[in-house]
Amino acid sequence: MQRRAPELPALSDDCANCAALCCVAYPFDADEDFGLLKRADTPCPNLSDSCFDCTIHKDLIPRGFAGCVAYSCAGAGQRVTQQLFEGEDWREDPDLLEHMAYALRVLRPIHEALLLLKQAQQIRVPQSVAAQGAVLMAALCPQDAKSIYDFEDYEVQDALADVPAYLQSLAPFV
Repeated sequence: MQRRAPELPALSDDCANCAALCCVAYPFDADEDFGLLKRADTPCPNLSDSCFDCTIHKDLIPRGFAGCVAYSCAGAGQRVTQQLFEGEDWREDPDLLEHMAYALRVLRPIHEALLLLKQAQQIRVPQSVAAQGAVLMAALCPQDAKSIYDFEDYEVQDALADVPAYLQSLAPFV
């Protein structure tokens, strides 16, 4: 019996369907990538008070926020907001802020790994090697995931930990 390929989530940013989780979840160090010091689980002071837009978006680099320009959630932000929290957001319910930020920190590495595995599928490799990648990809896509706990499951986290070694194993084929 042949294993069906998992349905992949969107692996590119869709900020319009997110609750600015990247501007909340991560700490900023006041250095060349971020123009201020900010703790994790704290909204960036440059976020608009009325929506999830950045008030300095057009001037991020000159204002010292090159890290914001370089950042990609690989689609994890909108997945957390729309799928795991069903469109709710931390502005409407401030008690959600830490939960949503935590979920982004769990889901983003999984999305990044899926993106890398998807790109790795373009490399011509023996079927057995491709099958290893498919197994990892399937493990990173739990079926009917409705909670962050589905992504914290040991099978998902073990697969995530195995992705770097798998990608290194592709080096002879590149």
